[in-house]
Amino acid sequence: MTTVIVDYGSGNLHSAAKAFERAAREGAGEKIKVSNDPDAVRRADRVVLPGVGAFADCRRGLDAVPGMIDALNETVRKNGRPFFGICVGMQLMAERGREYEVTPGLGWIKGEVNRIAPADKTLKIPHMGWNTLDSKSHPVLAGIPLGPQGLHAYFVHSYQLNAQSDVDVIARADYGGPVTAMVGRDNIVGTQFHPEKSQKLGLALISNFLKWTP
Repeated sequence: MTTVIVDYGSGNLHSAAKAFERAAREGAGEKIKVSNDPDAVRRADRVVLPGVGAFADCRRGLDAVPGMIDALNETVRKNGRPFFGICVGMQLMAERGREYEVTPGLGWIKGEVNRIAPADKTLKIPHMGWNTLDSKSHPVLAGIPLGPQGLHAYFVHSYQLNAQSDVDVIARADYGGPVTAMVGRDNIVGTQFHPEKSQKLGLALISNFLKWTP
């Protein structure tokens, strides 16, 4: 079994790969591969899309890899392979992003990416730090202590994915009001927080993803 982490010039690839490799060593021994090859994505048993920076820049990075968008749509949407989006990689699942300019996303989750607007105007943007999660039940969160007394996830972002349907929102954090922390449907999931930086919570979540059979 091989998990491919997509290299398109955006994302903390080294940290993400190390976290997935550690989870794989402690689990079923899944092979972790970082690749910018669309054919490697097509052959993958699972796909991870990281992302750091502005939505439009990340979309342009994906577009700049010939055949990558088609490979993602074929592998994830047509063939149903498990998919994990991280930070902007999660936001790219939306229909569009509104960070400085309107940019089309992959359109896998109905909704758009907008700037966070905390009710408490003293709160700084970007939202940066550790938060607990208010979540629904989902296989990739199985066995992880959540809620007000649960484990914390690490966030650093100014924008969030506002899903059209609450059905697609798996978890939220509180930052002057609810902030989308995790979305998903069918075989796709994504986290606004960085699991590779979220210590015990992140490692458990990655381990669950590597075992997940939607």
